[in-house]
Amino acid sequence: MKRIIYTIFTAVTLVACNVDRFPYEDIREEELFENEGAIEAVTLGNYSILKGDADGYGFAPQLHRYSEYPGDNVSLSGTTTDPLFYAYNYRNIINSYRSNDLWSSGFRAVVGCNKVISLIEEGESPESDQLIGENYFLRAYVFFQMVNVYGRPYAQGTSNLGVPLKLTADVNDLPDRSTVGEVYEQVISDLLKAESLMNIEKTNAYATKEAAQALLSRVYLYMEENEKAIEYADKVINSGRFQLVPQSEMGRYFAKVPEENTETIFCFRYHKESDYSNGWYTVGSLYASIQNVGWGEMYASASYLDLINRHPGDVRKEFIEPQYLEDEADNLVPAVYWTDPDYKYQFRKTFEQNGKTYFKEGETNVEVQEETDGANTRYYFMNGGNKVYVVKDYDMEKRNGYPKFYILKASMQENIPQLWSPVVSRLAEMYLNKAEAYAKMGNGSEAIANVDVLRERAGIPAYENISGIPEGQDVLDVVLDERRLEFAYEGHRKFDVFRNDRVMDRRYPGTHLNGNNPYYEVQPTDNRVIEYIPENQINAQPSLIQND
Repeated sequence: MKRIIYTIFTAVTLVACNVDRFPYEDIREEELFENEGAIEAVTLGNYSILKGDADGYGFAPQLHRYSEYPGDNVSLSGTTTDPLFYAYNYRNIINSYRSNDLWSSGFRAVVGCNKVISLIEEGESPESDQLIGENYFLRAYVFFQMVNVYGRPYAQGTSNLGVPLKLTADVNDLPDRSTVGEVYEQVISDLLKAESLMNIEKTNAYATKEAAQALLSRVYLYMEENEKAIEYADKVINSGRFQLVPQSEMGRYFAKVPEENTETIFCFRYHKESDYSNGWYTVGSLYASIQNVGWGEMYASASYLDLINRHPGDVRKEFIEPQYLEDEADNLVPAVYWTDPDYKYQFRKTFEQNGKTYFKEGETNVEVQEETDGANTRYYFMNGGNKVYVVKDYDMEKRNGYPKFYILKASMQENIPQLWSPVVSRLAEMYLNKAEAYAKMGNGSEAIANVDVLRERAGIPAYENISGIPEGQDVLDVVLDERRLEFAYEGHRKFDVFRNDRVMDRRYPGTHLNGNNPYYEVQPTDNRVIEYIPENQINAQPSLIQND
């Protein structure tokens, strides 16, 4: 078990990672000095480690699970022996093989990056500088994401423990955990270096100068260095290299060929030929069953649906696909549904009588009434003198009583079930980074203006000014709601909640509420906001301090 974190062989074996060609041959350390093709191959090997494999292992797939499943956008419909369940219900365990895979694959990539950074001199050519810069970017990306998973939010104190800063390829160099502040300093340093070195335009399947600037904007936002967050977001916006996907195409954002997507700044490119076997063990397979591929057991949460249903015309609703039931004549079955005080779904079939809508409750006909709120219509029924608001729709397929609201963001790339290229950054984030930064600087007008860019693209009413925001909310509330709507199922929500000292409200149906003492609300200071250091890693390096 010794040194399993940082082990790297003299021969760096590259597995099909590729945007242009694959597979690659083995590259030996001494060959790194000989030609840029060898440097490129090793660099692509580092992308490959982070991208992961067709069975859902590797840094990117595991990162998605640890950043998305503990959020409030998802609802699991059953239990599972897979350790992802313990991330979902905040009952973290120290021996999760998924956490160990995230940790070990992250550090394997870091060591690969360190090999290039330490052996290749800057200034030899623009091409070699570009490749060195890509390795600085990838190293920064790993450190940043890992410190978010295993370390407390930056705003909670820079002296908290983060992750080891492994800056060499020496297997005998076994650093202990650095502080959160030290990790962020290294991330900033690496990204600034990457920004200065990367001057060749590449597709969004590779790190570029703009990818470094986009990540710098996010890192500075997490640090609440708001002016810097705005500065780097503007660098990306003003580069002219990216355009928001138009409203008419937004619902198929993740189905596009990644290189042809004008909004994506950087993604880990997956190919059918090399990164897809049968689709059953990819990230998207838990979210949906498509063409009989996938488990389809984790659905959009009731609270996310409540938020996005405020505006029925929001094109982002196309990422959610309700699985409707049909009667014997293949007709949809009208119904209403709601969540009861015990956070259980209630469905009732409806019928029309004398121009009114009813459902049966025992022998009683209960009328479904409506009210208008601006341009929106809301439905409700009366119960003991109180209004119970419902969704008027159709009956749905269910699993263990949970309606199947399939999530489509992690599937259907190039119309292939469960094929998906994880997006690291896209142009929409730059507008919302600016909006959040302006909100925290007290400039509500600029914050709202940037939010409205995304609302207009989504096809919903713009706020136009501060007076247009909903009663009971402040500007930051509005920004965070828009981030939730825009980036659901892209790995942002958990971090957005806790770094802003907000409570994760999970009072909605799902098996996270099963058992004794469930987490109805997760406080930002709760110990389980961060993952345990994998037990295998501490066994290999006992000096690593475990999280409480």
